[in-house]
Amino acid sequence: MRRSSIAQIADTIDARADGLYQPLRNISVLNFVMVAASTLGDWSLIWHLTGLIRGAITAQFREIVLLSVLLGIESLIVNQGIKRLFRRKRPTEHGAEGLRVRKPRTSSFPSGHASAAGFSAVMLTSMTGGWWVALWVALAITVSTSRLHVRIHHATDVVAGTIVGIALALAMLPVL
Repeated sequence: MRRSSIAQIADTIDARADGLYQPLRNISVLNFVMVAASTLGDWSLIWHLTGLIRGAITAQFREIVLLSVLLGIESLIVNQGIKRLFRRKRPTEHGAEGLRVRKPRTSSFPSGHASAAGFSAVMLTSMTGGWWVALWVALAITVSTSRLHVRIHHATDVVAGTIVGIALALAMLPVL
């Protein structure tokens, strides 16, 4: 069976991105941050904790529950829906050499971590606004990039995941 031209283009982009990114995997502090971000991104833990802390500080308990419920819906759509359509192989089975992360059970495309990050950044931005936006975006970029860093996702998986997450958040914003 012949691979589609889109898949070939994605493979070319991914190989180039991974080659350009590789030197950053030699920075021990960055490795620590990225493994931590990737681990905290498992099951959207970082976003549930962020919502919980923010909600406890502001007494916005409705927003705590709503963010977690909407994250659950986002996760079902991405991990049990979209990923099953593509079944893309991951760049590595267990991550980059020396960087220990959980082995995912789903396919590579799109990145669920990046989708949850994009989704949460949009949702939290709409809940808070102001200077908080920079924090949500920085966290989202860190979690998303961590998946490329630890070599559990291809660059195009991360970009696609971010786009999917943002689109799902925009579709669900009226619920807020």
